[in-house]
Amino acid sequence: MASLSAARYGKDNVRVLKVWRDPNDRNHQNVIELTVCCLLEGDIEESYTHADNSPVVPTDTVKNTIYILAKQTEVWPVERFGATVANHFVTRYPHIHAAHVDIIQHRWTRFNVEGKPHPHSFMRDGEEQRLVSVSKRDDGSPFEITSGIKNLTVLKSTGSMFHSYHKCEYTTLPETYDRILSTDVDSSWKWTGSKVSTYGQVKKLAEDGVFDNAYDGARNITLETFALENSASVQATMYNMCQSILKEFSQIENVSYSLPNKHYFEINLSWHKGLQNTGKDAEVYAPQSNPNGLIKCTVSRNQPKL
Repeated sequence: MASLSAARYGKDNVRVLKVWRDPNDRNHQNVIELTVCCLLEGDIEESYTHADNSPVVPTDTVKNTIYILAKQTEVWPVERFGATVANHFVTRYPHIHAAHVDIIQHRWTRFNVEGKPHPHSFMRDGEEQRLVSVSKRDDGSPFEITSGIKNLTVLKSTGSMFHSYHKCEYTTLPETYDRILSTDVDSSWKWTGSKVSTYGQVKKLAEDGVFDNAYDGARNITLETFALENSASVQATMYNMCQSILKEFSQIENVSYSLPNKHYFEINLSWHKGLQNTGKDAEVYAPQSNPNGLIKCTVSRNQPKL
């Protein structure tokens, strides 16, 4: 015999674009584009085990609710909107005990026209995404909120090295004291439960700009550390990024990074008339797609000793 041990369902890939119009100048606008996934848990076992659909809030209803809440409530920042959606389902339906909301915010940047920011024109200047994952249960426990950034592609042509690593009979990698360093930044930070215990606390953090400041701060710390540090390794650099973010934002419990090493290999051209293109003479490189290194870490704030 077997039994249902876990179940959740909902709507994925709900795409939303919202336009904000300045009440004092309707020509001045802002936009936000989201892709939302909302999954529900609760007393829904019969829909799986007995083909009884009576407890199922249709996924179409989930989609419609996201649109209506986007119209009726504040969407900026995405942490607040995620909490709004999650809170709605666990308070609206007595048999739904948990809601899990993942939101991708796609990057639109206002561009300049005739030397000044245009009031209502935007461009997609990269694949960078702002992320949030929000879970809420109806048992009085705090919101679980994790924010993040993904697909921020960076490269520096010097200021990175990798040497003095462990070597064995399987090692062929040569040591280097100067290399290209490139990666697609995938970083997340978890908010301390006591700081996001209630919907009121989440709303207050949003109104005070804490979520936006943390996103901007984590992004700036990532870029500045990447650029300014003479990196001994991806491991050392990502650890320093985590430490700086935790130092800057007291409401954050831990920070994680997942960084693929995007390799660029020197091309030996000496076969062509002795042309030098290695070491200090290297100028032309071959970008590699795979395989690639993948380095991850999580750095957590030390808990005070009792």
